[in-house]
Amino acid sequence: MEKQGGSGCKRQVVVESPVRPLRPCFIFLLFLSTVILIILLAFPDSSFQTDWWENLSLYTYYRRWTKPDRPLGPSPTTIPPTTVPAPPSTTIRPLPTNNYHFGYPRNYHFIVDEPDKCNTQTPFLVLIVPVAPGNLAARDAIRRTWGNETLVQGKKVQTLFMLGLPGGPDAQKLQEKVNQESQVHHDLLQSNFLDSYLNLTIKTMVIMDWLATHCTNATYAMKIDSDMFLNVENLMTMLLRPDIPKMNYLTGMLMWNRPVIRNPNSKWYVPVEMLADNRYPTYTLGMGYVFSNDLPVRFVEVSKDIKLFNIEDAYVGACMKKLGLSPTNSPDPWQWKAYLGKYNRCEFSKVITYIVSRSSQIVDYWMDLKKTPGSPCP
Repeated sequence: MEKQGGSGCKRQVVVESPVRPLRPCFIFLLFLSTVILIILLAFPDSSFQTDWWENLSLYTYYRRWTKPDRPLGPSPTTIPPTTVPAPPSTTIRPLPTNNYHFGYPRNYHFIVDEPDKCNTQTPFLVLIVPVAPGNLAARDAIRRTWGNETLVQGKKVQTLFMLGLPGGPDAQKLQEKVNQESQVHHDLLQSNFLDSYLNLTIKTMVIMDWLATHCTNATYAMKIDSDMFLNVENLMTMLLRPDIPKMNYLTGMLMWNRPVIRNPNSKWYVPVEMLADNRYPTYTLGMGYVFSNDLPVRFVEVSKDIKLFNIEDAYVGACMKKLGLSPTNSPDPWQWKAYLGKYNRCEFSKVITYIVSRSSQIVDYWMDLKKTPGSPCP
């Protein structure tokens, strides 16, 4: 934001007088205020007042602090149909008036969908990757590596990508590219919320809704970020253990007793108006967590009663708590890695997850692990 220095008016020569004359700048501002007041009074029942006010940048900050449970960015119902055309068969659902419901995924609808993907595949495990519309590099890296693992230890695996709407001046061009990509790969899901960091909770709940409505025959599902290396073989070994539950199960890298960040300068800032508790319930770190596929439909339903806040993995933890459940520690918790430091082929062969710094690393590490048959450890 640019800062103005001074009043914006040229200094006038001051002439001592019993009565101080009105400055030209003040006269202009008085005139402008009078004109605005006349216009607002002239249209008391029209939408002009609302449109004029909401187009001001100040309105964004006003809305953030007076209605913080509302997702930032344009409401799905205000996106012009010319920007992203919805299929003729799709009905746009209006947002409910109860402000607890902004995390309820059925407020939104899919504009790109693969509704029969699980019906034809009948997967044991579904991997869904939330990714920005413009991040084609990540999608292609995953398609070339762990996303191409469709049969692991005799079990079918399905990988899909979840997108929101692109924003900015090039949104239409980017949307056209997304549509073309979908025609080629048939692995994209896209809903009509604005794709942004602050809307990740909505994105996650839309993933849950898709699983609950289109993929009920899967046994497990996993939400995994686009900057992750995933060893599907090790994940499948864990899921096939006889002691792993097939219901009420959620696991990953567990977070206990974590404080809610109240610093407005933090990326993970959550205002008190969004979440009154000062500690999060136990949750699994959002980089990747796996859950039994009975949970998505219950998450969707319980989200009606949980006020939306912008930390998506903690929000899933809040859903678990509302259901009277808690995430479960993995049999080998050390396999859920955030960072390993320098790449080590032996160590990488043992983990389930690992965060990479760029998409090309997913390909490099994968190719190195797969290049030689046999054990990667000396």
